[in-house]
Amino acid sequence: MQTLWSDQPIAYDGSQLRAHWLWSTFGLVGDAVVAFRGPCCVTTGEMADLADLDGPGIAGDDMVHFVWESFATPDLLLAVHRQRLLSAQAGEVLAALAPRTVVRRDGDDLFVGVGKLSISIATATPVSSLIHFAVNATPGGAPVPTANLRDLGVDAAAFATALLARAAVEQQSITSARAKVRAKGEWR
Repeated sequence: MQTLWSDQPIAYDGSQLRAHWLWSTFGLVGDAVVAFRGPCCVTTGEMADLADLDGPGIAGDDMVHFVWESFATPDLLLAVHRQRLLSAQAGEVLAALAPRTVVRRDGDDLFVGVGKLSISIATATPVSSLIHFAVNATPGGAPVPTANLRDLGVDAAAFATALLARAAVEQQSITSARAKVRAKGEWR
């Protein structure tokens, strides 16, 4: 799986969660995760989660975004599993970078105290599965109480590159684990 930390600021509005956006924007063909920093304001027309349609909105002034596209199979269940694993890995990275901070995961969301640290969604297209995961880099712009990397003393780029590396290693390990299993009853 390819990974990229882009220094190019990008305003995330939900339209990026589409097949081949990583290819058309960054030239990455195939399974990839790209991280970038920028504001977030998801329009109602771009909301993938039906529960968010009647909610307070999805926004933040400054976030670290991750967009993951996988072509292995456009399976929404598998994408949700990957999404939950990525969220758990983000919590592990934060535990290493801010060891005195208690980060709690609830499903695909991370919290510090009552502050929501992350947003996330998984979806599928006819050709791929997609995940958007983002954490607040600094305070401001969100319609709910939040936590953010700056207040935790965590550098946004260090967090992004660490999570990208961890996700890539995990996916390689999963691919390897799947390939080294023999079928029950298979002879040596």
